[in-house]
Amino acid sequence: MQKLVIPVLMLLTCIGFISVQAQNMTAKTNKVSVDFSNPKSDSHSSFPKIVWINPANETVFQKDGKFDFKFSIESRDPLVKVTVNVREKDNNVTLRGGPNASAQGAIRGSQFIDIKESDKYSLTADRSIKLVDGVNEVEIIAENAQGVKSSSSRFIHVGETLVADAAKLDRTDYALVIVTDKYDNWPKLTNPVFDGRTITRELESAYGFKVDLVENPSQDQIWAKLREYAEKKYKPLDQLFIFIAGHGHFDDTFKEGYLVVKESLLNDAGNSSYISHNRLRNNINSIPCEHIFLVMDVCFGGTFDDAIASSRGATDPYKEVSQSEFITRKLAYKTRKYLTSGGKEYVSDGTPGHHSPFASRIVAALRSRGGNDGILSLNELLTYVEKLNPEPRFGKFGNDAPGSEFVFVVK
Repeated sequence: MQKLVIPVLMLLTCIGFISVQAQNMTAKTNKVSVDFSNPKSDSHSSFPKIVWINPANETVFQKDGKFDFKFSIESRDPLVKVTVNVREKDNNVTLRGGPNASAQGAIRGSQFIDIKESDKYSLTADRSIKLVDGVNEVEIIAENAQGVKSSSSRFIHVGETLVADAAKLDRTDYALVIVTDKYDNWPKLTNPVFDGRTITRELESAYGFKVDLVENPSQDQIWAKLREYAEKKYKPLDQLFIFIAGHGHFDDTFKEGYLVVKESLLNDAGNSSYISHNRLRNNINSIPCEHIFLVMDVCFGGTFDDAIASSRGATDPYKEVSQSEFITRKLAYKTRKYLTSGGKEYVSDGTPGHHSPFASRIVAALRSRGGNDGILSLNELLTYVEKLNPEPRFGKFGNDAPGSEFVFVVK
């Protein structure tokens, strides 16, 4: 036997043969091929680490066949070969390359990436290729001087029909938009209702969401609306987007954040006229929709996260958002994600007619239509808000599962 291909998860137990460096490798699209007959292979070799810069998603849907991609490779041992293979997949598992085609699909083309002396340990490359209609696999294979190989793939679905089919899965996207700018006791705000109406139009017209816009509600009306959504029947791939904008309050003594509602008192020592983040978090988490994304454009919104509420004001870096396969694979895990316009600080309401700074970036993200593939992921949405000041906060709550995701799919 000249060559043995070992799944990554199994290989982690083979420490006696090869030392393994920590890296992000998925069992479905990354594998390591070790040639034990190669005299160069020894106990000190390690896997080349392949990182996709673009696209981040494992599965991509796009109408045209032009595919631009970028990746980087890090290796402890010098790289000797980097190959890009393009395979044409077939949904019926019948390979188009005839009896000699591999079980993975027929290879339509391969190209080698030049490795300069300065690139042998750290290489970054980008390419533009033309793909055919249907499902294409673009595979990167990196081999180091010890004969150890790593590979990683992206699956690109090309064609009008495939993009349309992706938007017609048995699923419904809901949105609950709660916005308040008129208060009985607190100063009036300029933009929450304007922001909410604009976001509602974008969600309905571009993404097909069923939107419930609630303007200037009382505390009882907010709880009644959340109860209504808690009593709905949801399908496994359904999603619920909740957007809340208005005043926020933070009690530094009890380290608790609150939403300020229409009738809230200006000075409420008992905080009974506000909605606590703790209760809001628990109630939203109990809604039986598998995939929920909460966005809050309120002062002290970041204190929705217990870790920020109890902190002494230190900043939290963004957590990397896990990227899964498109829709059915992405929505395989329970989602409880939140995004707020700031941490434990005040945020700007903006100027009349121009949205708040935070809402304007959310609107810009929605209007991007997710780029070429028509899918706006959380990772893509975050790029629109990450440079704002104060720094928005993103995280998870409740029963969020590792690998979960929320997507906005253009209809």
